[in-house]
Amino acid sequence: MTPPPTAAPALPAPVAVDPRPTRDPGTGRRTHPATGGALVLVGMLLVALNLRAVVTSLGALLDEVRDGLGLSGVTAGLVTTLPTIAFAGLGALTPWLVRRVAPARVLVVAMFALAVGQVLRVVTDSALIFVLTSALALSGIAVANILLPMLVKQHFPHRTGLVTGAYTMALTVGTTVAAASAVPIAHAFGSWRAGLGVWAAMAAVAVLPWVPLALRTRASARRATPTAVAATPTRVRPARTRLGWAMAVYFGAQSLSGYAIMGWLAQLFRDAGYQPESAGLLLAGVTALGVPIALLMPTLAGRLGTLRPLVLGLTTASVLAYLGLALAPHGAALLWVALLAIGQGAFPMILTAIGLRARTAEGTVALSAFAQSTGYVIAALGPLMVGILYEATGGWTAPIGFLLGALAVQTTAGMAIARPRYVEDE
Repeated sequence: MTPPPTAAPALPAPVAVDPRPTRDPGTGRRTHPATGGALVLVGMLLVALNLRAVVTSLGALLDEVRDGLGLSGVTAGLVTTLPTIAFAGLGALTPWLVRRVAPARVLVVAMFALAVGQVLRVVTDSALIFVLTSALALSGIAVANILLPMLVKQHFPHRTGLVTGAYTMALTVGTTVAAASAVPIAHAFGSWRAGLGVWAAMAAVAVLPWVPLALRTRASARRATPTAVAATPTRVRPARTRLGWAMAVYFGAQSLSGYAIMGWLAQLFRDAGYQPESAGLLLAGVTALGVPIALLMPTLAGRLGTLRPLVLGLTTASVLAYLGLALAPHGAALLWVALLAIGQGAFPMILTAIGLRARTAEGTVALSAFAQSTGYVIAALGPLMVGILYEATGGWTAPIGFLLGALAVQTTAGMAIARPRYVEDE
């Protein structure tokens, strides 16, 4: 969820994009900053479809996986926390990778790891191997999470809001389809393994557009002059800025709630009396209703003079949803699902802000890596604490109270980043 830039008279106007060719980080090849390309856009959308399916499919089938592998409540909480741990650790390495390897080549390996990891984790009866192979799959997602904002800035600098909205919408669609269909697929094939493993095919498809792009960048690198290859982009260090930390805290707090919802909402509805299929559909409803929000939020965020109304509006929706889930989870489930979907609009907002708070592609990938990797360290507490509190109390009052506390932190950070400025300036 990303807050867009707002107007601040004391700050300099955004620097216009230089129309002259620039150098692609990691390859040294010369590119035109206004150049996008249909293949790059298709590749980005296919990658985005895969960025949450591996998580929400597990959330919908968590009971079956726990029974099949003999997982305790705490271990299940660890499994649902694994995405944030992987995203934090491996995401931080992505800028280092991009300085040495072309982004297209990195994405080929990332999507291949995602496909292989998903296959391997459904053919084992060992809880440990399940965790390790899940981590392999999630490593691919961790790298892609960081690269997509950079690719938007690099290839579509004049359409940041539109392209960010398109790929976050694709991400939301993939999340929704996985949550809604994981249980029916598992029942159709008689095993939870099918409900998780089928998404490996989608990851394999996402590799395809990046293969020719990777070959193209490799050929360009061979033709590059020694001077071009030696050029080193200016280092941007968001960890030394207040903006970087505010972005990281906001990203972390909204991700904490997002992953807690993906990992445990279906279980909450099951405990409230819904059948597994219905609980999975309600979880899918959160992401389905988020599709138009994901498309519109980046554009809306970019046009507002201040992000404060968005920050406060998203917080209000989330508070009402949490209170409703605590007091009447069955009686008005559809209303709570709709309010949760609105509250989760913080995710596309913060993704947009990553691009809008940096002047350059180098600044964007640095801010993206710092905000997401640090944010996912914070977010790792979400599913884990919800699992611990759920097992300790046997109910949902304490877990929801924890999520309300995280929402207060998110709102405070959101107000801090509502004012427009650029990480390079700090």
